Formats: sequence, C-alpha cells, structure tokens
Amino acid sequence: MKTRCLQCMGMVEAVTLAILIAVLVSGCGANLPPLKTVESVDIPRFMGNWYVIASIPTSIEKEAHNAAESYRLDADGTIATTFTFRKGGFDGPLKKYTPRGFILNTRSNAEWGMRFIWPIKAEYLITYLNENYTQTVIARNKRDYVWIMARTPSIPDEDYAALVAELAAQGYDISRLQKIPQRWPAGHD
Repeated sequence: MKTRCLQCMGMVEAVTLAILIAVLVSGCGANLPPLKTVESVDIPRFMGNWYVIASIPTSIEKEAHNAAESYRLDADGTIATTFTFRKGGFDGPLKKYTPRGFILNTRSNAEWGMRFIWPIKAEYLITYLNENYTQTVIARNKRDYVWIMARTPSIPDEDYAALVAELAAQGYDISRLQKIPQRWPAGHD
C-alpha cells in the first residue's frame, strides 16, 4: 500500500511538471517588446553552480529554500542542468530536476531552450551577466518567470535593488518577485 502511494505521488509530480511545461511554452501573450539578451556568453565560464537569489517562481518552485542550479557543458554541446531545492523549509524534502539546455543562438550563446520533457523546450534568456560571471538574470519574453542568480548565496543589497529596477524597466511585475531563503554551512560557497 505504501509503495502504491509513493508511485501515485511520483505520478502527481510528473503531471504537475507536464502542466508547468505547457504553461512555460504557452505563456501569457503580453504585448511587450522582446527582451534583449546579453551580447555574448562564454559558455565554459558560465558553467558551474549558481544560487537562486530571487525568482518569480514556477509552480514547482513555490516554497523553495536553498535553491541552486548547476550547469555542465556536455561533449554534444548541450547543457546538463541540475536544479535542486528544499521544499517548504531548510529541512524540507530535497527536490531535484535535471532538464537539458540547448543553445539556440550560437552567435551570442544567450538564448537557450530548457527541456524538462521531450520535445518541449522552455525559453531561457540570459538578459544580464556581470563581467565577473558572478551574477546573472534568466528571463522570458512573456515576463511570467524570472530568476536572479549568483555564484554566492547572497548578493549586496544595492546589486539586488539594481537588478530588480532593471526587471521593472523590462516590464516585469516585480510584486511577484520572491527572495529565495538561502542558508548554507560556513565555507559552502
């Protein structure tokens, strides 16, 4: 009986993920101009670990704590991605998703498709990346979701405020932006 309930829970998560992907692909159709991506992304330098500082979360990310994303460039040119977080609190259950990134614009490397379920690729635009590759913003033209990420679990308040102001200027409803609680052991980052 317990195994059957666990299988049902797995199916519920799969259905939720499928619905999320449908929403990511369909979006909300706002009449806003396309977002401008950064001019160029050095993919090997972009790879590695990123902490999610704030986001307009998807349904699977609600109540996320210690959210982090890791990228690895594979030999075929795709990006192996691992997204993890604790659901509901720092001691909550660990959630892990492993979508695959596809670089769609190889001139800039700033436009990706992120595939959670074949054959759907959700839009993933790198609209901000500082010169040190320590802070980035991942956005979508539909302005439905956004992620502010950094190489460390926190960023200076003035940097955060500047990124939020930029998102507002791009047409995002920043009242939906949520800071992600991050608490890691000393020396983790």
